[in-house]
Amino acid sequence: MAKASVTPSAEERLILTKKNRRWDEVRGRSLVTICAIIMIVATIAVTIFLAQKGLQSFTVNNINPIAYLTSTNWNPVGENASFGIFPFIFGSLAVTFLSALIAAPLGIGAAIFMSEIAPKFGKKFLQPVIELLVGIPSVVYGFIGLVVLVPLVRDNLPGIGFSLFAGVIVLTVMILPTVTTIATDAMRSLPNSLRQGSLALGATRWQTIRKVLIPAALPSLLTAIVLGMARAFGEALAVQMVIGNTRDLPGSIFDTSATLTTIVTLNIGHTTYGSIENNTLWSMGLILLIISFVFIFIVRYLSGRRKI
Repeated sequence: MAKASVTPSAEERLILTKKNRRWDEVRGRSLVTICAIIMIVATIAVTIFLAQKGLQSFTVNNINPIAYLTSTNWNPVGENASFGIFPFIFGSLAVTFLSALIAAPLGIGAAIFMSEIAPKFGKKFLQPVIELLVGIPSVVYGFIGLVVLVPLVRDNLPGIGFSLFAGVIVLTVMILPTVTTIATDAMRSLPNSLRQGSLALGATRWQTIRKVLIPAALPSLLTAIVLGMARAFGEALAVQMVIGNTRDLPGSIFDTSATLTTIVTLNIGHTTYGSIENNTLWSMGLILLIISFVFIFIVRYLSGRRKI
């Protein structure tokens, strides 16, 4: 005798649906939690590893940390070896701040043009071009700087072409899309009530931009600049190809220089693991990480100050 099929009632189907939704929610929350834990563990692991390796210069090799940070003499080979990285710290900070000083007004100006003056044209044509620039590899920027910019500087300005100035120009072009994109999003996120209220009070469009919109978006605009600086500070290959990579402190912007990243990438492959020179390069990596954390804390502080 065939068994009769049992059809679940509406109440049973509702219970099954609630159980499935609850199970889906648990799975989704578990997946997101696992991803977050992996990211946290990876960050902590990298920090601990760099701290352990970077501090060996001072704990194992007995290098004076004050002299290491402030001395201008870098000669890691020989009996009279000396390890002073101040020229490289100066070079990293110089190219970072100078490139941000140039990219900030250009990027914010382009953002204002795309969001307030010609929003349709900017969104349709300029923004895709800027987003395309973000995806260009840094080696391409460095190669263009090496082939085009360095000879141009050598023929028209003081110096040999390889210089701090060349590094600043290359980094400016590299971070400009980052600053522009974030600044554009910040300007477009402002509510239209700010614009309409200002115009209703008789302000011109430029007065509205200068006295209302820019102050309202200032924390986000500063965040865009800091993120651009963070990228510039950590860049190695493009700067390495045009800056000259010398050990001396530059006397002018047209002199050759070096950064922490360029020295690490140039020398890490020619050292023995665990040697004093290798440990000092790991210490440079630790300094890079600490300064990167400083940039992140600044971004978090600025993000907390957003009013809109």
